[in-house]
Amino acid sequence: MSRPPRRYSYRAWHGGADPLEPPVDLRSALDAIGREVMEGASPRSALEELLRTGTRETSGLDELTRRLWQRRSELQRRHNLDGTLNEVRRLLDRAVSQERQALSAERSEDARFREMQMDALPTDTAGAVSELSQYDWRSQDARETFEEIRNLLGSELLEQRFQGMKQALEQTTPEDVERVRRMLDDLNDLLAAHARGDDTREQFERFMAEHGEFFPEQPRNVDELIDALAERSAAAQRMLNSMSEQQRAELAQLSQQAFGDPRIGQALQQMDAQLRGLRPGENWSGRARFRGDEPLGLGEATAAMAELGELDRLAEQLGQSYPGARLEDIDLEALERQLGPQAVVDAQRLSEIERQLRQHGMLERASDGSLRLTPRAMRRLGETALRSVISGLRSRRGERDTDRAGAAGEPTGTTRPWEFGDSEPWDSGRTVRNAVLRRAAEGPSSPMLDIADLEVAETEQRSRAAVALCVDTSWSMVQDGRWVPMKRTALALHHLVATRYRSDALQLVTFGRYASTVDVGELAALEGTWEQGTNLHHALLLAGRHLRRNPDAQPVVLVVTDGEPTAHLEPDGEAVFQYPPTPRTLSATLSEVDSLSRLGASLSVFMLGDDPRLEAFVDIVARRGGGRVVAPTPDGLGAAVVGDYLRSKRRR
Repeated sequence: MSRPPRRYSYRAWHGGADPLEPPVDLRSALDAIGREVMEGASPRSALEELLRTGTRETSGLDELTRRLWQRRSELQRRHNLDGTLNEVRRLLDRAVSQERQALSAERSEDARFREMQMDALPTDTAGAVSELSQYDWRSQDARETFEEIRNLLGSELLEQRFQGMKQALEQTTPEDVERVRRMLDDLNDLLAAHARGDDTREQFERFMAEHGEFFPEQPRNVDELIDALAERSAAAQRMLNSMSEQQRAELAQLSQQAFGDPRIGQALQQMDAQLRGLRPGENWSGRARFRGDEPLGLGEATAAMAELGELDRLAEQLGQSYPGARLEDIDLEALERQLGPQAVVDAQRLSEIERQLRQHGMLERASDGSLRLTPRAMRRLGETALRSVISGLRSRRGERDTDRAGAAGEPTGTTRPWEFGDSEPWDSGRTVRNAVLRRAAEGPSSPMLDIADLEVAETEQRSRAAVALCVDTSWSMVQDGRWVPMKRTALALHHLVATRYRSDALQLVTFGRYASTVDVGELAALEGTWEQGTNLHHALLLAGRHLRRNPDAQPVVLVVTDGEPTAHLEPDGEAVFQYPPTPRTLSATLSEVDSLSRLGASLSVFMLGDDPRLEAFVDIVARRGGGRVVAPTPDGLGAAVVGDYLRSKRRR
């Protein structure tokens, strides 16, 4: 017996982020944060900047906010609030015309008197409707038209407060009006009892059992009922605030004619007052300017005001500027209503980026509560910086790449996956093991050996180096655009030493008015400050201390600067600044160069800029220190420093 064919159906995905989409790109996100941090931003502000601007695949919060404001502006440019007043005026004119036509066919004095009444009607719409409310119409058509005015006012006023009520009361009967009046009376009793603090659970159940047809939202308790009513009532109040004083006065007078029963308007006013007391946090005082050509009725205008309120709330949520703001605060259902499903996907992906950065250990809280990059994140930034630097280097003397761990080195006992350009020997045992395990998982049809199986044996140079990288952090480095290249250079060199030359000892030294030793995380987060002084003397003192702590290592000193020494350290520890530099500053600095030379240090100076005085000074340093001078561009600084370090490794 054959099985019936399986039937499948396909439809659009409505579950938020597409499960078939690739995962968020944490690498590019972290690189973007790293760039901001190295330019002086805090990790928190860098993360906020990433969320604001987004990524190549994901719109940021700024773009989503821009689209919200664009939609808000379109609503206000398209509509105006005169719809109900214009419609009442039109119906009033028609009723008066119909009555005049009926009176003109009569030849009685009563008909002439009634014509005079028509002529003496107030010019304002509300006054005319109020005066005609007690008029005994001769024309049946006019009577029905005037009744349309009353029903229109009643349905519009109810639509303002109860969504969908206008359609429900399309064919209004006296029984319908009585049901509405009774519902409003019961509702006001319920709200008053809740305001007094009474237990209203049973009263609420009775109310919903009798009047639930008026509430399609189906609130589950009195608080949900109040929330829904208060939001709509506040929107109605904002709509009134947006009208002119004359329009508000007309509507207040016309509301007494709703369904021909003034008790309806009075009950609505009482309900609004109670809701305002129960939910004072709603926006009751806002207003908006509508300047379009499409008129809106009271219900439609209130819905438009509610939509504007929703747009404002979404903009606040996307702005994330309030205390304790989180991306999880964004109302995704409202966002989809306003901007479509793709906006929801973008918001979810931004939230996922933030969540995974924390979950994968890229961001952590410091002891003072601030956000900072973790060591894992710093390694990632160093890897990126090194890759960028290596791409600027050119292989020499037949080498395939210059980032190798070193030929003719000693095995470290560790292996790693092969990468393009590696020249280390393969680890045969590990490679074969990887291939066997892969084929066991994939099946015998898979290749005997795949590139992914390859592992290389890591080696390190037989000679060990003590490296001091001294970087200028004076204000001119920030001012002339050399701040970020300097940080990238330090990150790249640190990552190279930490991953490929682990036996080398690297010390990072910053120098402005004073010098100090820092770790790579502190350097990456260092902000540029206005401080005069380039104290190379103090930096070389710290470099010499590092070299003396590693007497068995080959000493290497690398200096990155864009200015001649203008400060030196006195014996009491005070820094003395003077520009132009004094002979005392130059003498103290060169004396420390001589001390490093006696330690056998190789001193290379990377000169940024075209300062003739700096050129003359570094030439003296090179001659006395037996080193070299390199004048790279800011973009070429990293390649120059790393290349010089690798060159010193090859010489040894």
